[in-house]
Formats: sequence, structure tokens, C-alpha cells
Amino acid sequence: MIVLGIETSCDETGVALYDSARGLRAESLHSQIALHAAYGGVVPELASRDHIRLLVPLIEHTLKEAQATLADLDAIAYTAGPGLAGALLVGASVASALARSRHLPAYPVHHLEGHLLSPFLAAEPPSFPFVALLVSGGHSQFMAVEGLGRYRLLGETVDDAVGEAFDKTAQLLGLPYPGGPALSQLARQGDPARFRLPRPLLQSGDLQLSFSGLKTAVAQRVRRQSLADYPDIAAAFEEAVVDVLTHKTRLALRMTGYTQLVVAGGVGANQPLRQALRAQLEPTGIRVTFPPAHLCTDNGAMIAYAGYCHLQDPALRTRHRDSLSPGFTIHPRWDLAAYAAHL
Repeated sequence: MIVLGIETSCDETGVALYDSARGLRAESLHSQIALHAAYGGVVPELASRDHIRLLVPLIEHTLKEAQATLADLDAIAYTAGPGLAGALLVGASVASALARSRHLPAYPVHHLEGHLLSPFLAAEPPSFPFVALLVSGGHSQFMAVEGLGRYRLLGETVDDAVGEAFDKTAQLLGLPYPGGPALSQLARQGDPARFRLPRPLLQSGDLQLSFSGLKTAVAQRVRRQSLADYPDIAAAFEEAVVDVLTHKTRLALRMTGYTQLVVAGGVGANQPLRQALRAQLEPTGIRVTFPPAHLCTDNGAMIAYAGYCHLQDPALRTRHRDSLSPGFTIHPRWDLAAYAAHL
């Protein structure tokens, strides 16, 4: 089975070709960071236009890299949500039109399901069931993943997502967009023990998360300190986030009784978080799996793989709408549990 995956949910245009016999054969990714940097964040209209400009050339490039043609495809998978409406429409319309022209099925994939399944592209993939920690610019959630299409929400942020908190805190420190990686780089130069920042909901006893108050605490600290103190503030912020996420992750594993953890999403590439989770969990017998670093951010590979998983599962395959059916639907706001319930 060969599946073409298309990802256009926000500010990255991703295309990949997944082959069940050979694995990931080729992938292409274009980031719009330079396009949006001048505005300090993603401008939806500009994002959509850039997807329109680049998606077809990236598909052609990916097929060429894989030494494949449209005739080799068995299906096309695309991100149907959640995300920016205009950006989603670009990927969905191109995927559906291309599938219809080739008489292929088109599989609408939930963006977060793609992240959940991305660690299966690692050299040593996990197995079901596992606890998933999804941490990105738009989502911070704990999920119990019992199998393909069987996702149960355990807890999530009540305000800012952790990636959003990184970006907003970086902005307070005068760092360039995107702020998360820049903040982590600055934090390496600082002493996290110099300033004590709050750990919101650390002892709440549940799996809810909150990062808005932590960001506010940084804002108050910035007003009282000089530029020379910014590395220490950045380090204290990053340590607070890591402390909260590791504490809540241990609680999620105890509550479920699972012995495997999967970390996915852009913040999953954060090295202090990776190191802390491994250091605290692996000695207790918990297996910790991350997707390859380049697959932590949005990408076509995770969408292609998710589409393949649906294609090879008879129960899921029969429930999917065939690409020859009229029209297609996108879901800018799409609850993962609700999505799974309809599979």
C-alpha cells in the first residue's frame, strides 16, 4: 500500500509518501516562519496563499524523490482539522480533486491523530496501549490510546497550550518569532534556580494543565529585572513547564496503569523535557517513545501513516467516505474523542 499524505493545517506545507513495504519513501516540508516573522505570529490569509502556491510543486517533488507516480498510489490522506479554515481547505480540496481524478479513496485525518501515531515512524515504535502527551502550539493534552481510533481524553489545558505559552513568554523576553526554540536556546545560558516561578495546578490531583498564570508571572518578573537577567528567567520558565509536565505525566501513568508513554507535538522536541521524562520514568520500567525530532512539528509523514493505518483496517476502511462521493468537509475545531467516536 502506498499513501500520499498532505498536511496544511497551519503554517507548514507537508507532503509525504508512505509505503507499507518500504516505510517512509519521501517527504517534503515547507515552513512559513519567514513569511509570518514580521507579524509576530501566523496570519491566516497569508498562510492559505502560501499553501496554494507550494502544495502542488511539493507533491511533484515528493513523488520524484520517491521515484513514484500518481499511478502507484493506493490512497491520499489529508488533514481535515483542526486548524485554520483557509489552510485546511487548500489541502482538502487538492487531495480530494487529485483522488477523484485517479479514482482513489481520500481519507480525512484528524491532525492530532497524526501526531499520536507519528512515533510509530520511529526506529523502535511503541505498541498499544499507551499514555500520550500531546504538546504543541495549539494543544496540551493527555490521552489514553487503547488502539487505532480508540482515544480517551484524560486531561488538557484550561487556558494556554504549552507551545503558546513558550511563544508568548519569548515575546515578553524580546525574542524573535517563533519564540519557543529561541527561548530554549536562551535558557541554556541561564540559571533556573535564581528565580522561582509558579507551577500551576501541580498539586490539583487531576490531569488538567494551566500555563497562563506562569506566563503572567514571567511578565511581572520581566518588569522588575534587567536584560542581563533574561537568560535566568527563561531557564526558570522552562524548568517550571518541565516540572509540571513530568509530574502530571507520572500521574497519568499511575491512573491508567499503562507502562508506555508517547510524547508528540512540537514541544516534544524540547530537550530538557525529553531528558526529564526519560530520567524519571525509564528507571521505573516505563518505556518512553518520541517521534523522530523532524516529525515532532506538523508534517505530511504522520498524515500519510495515519491514512495507511485506516486503509489497512477493514472496519475503519468501510466507514470512510470514498473520494468519489460529492464534496468534502473540513473541521477547524474538531474534538479528537468525537472524531474517534465516529470512526
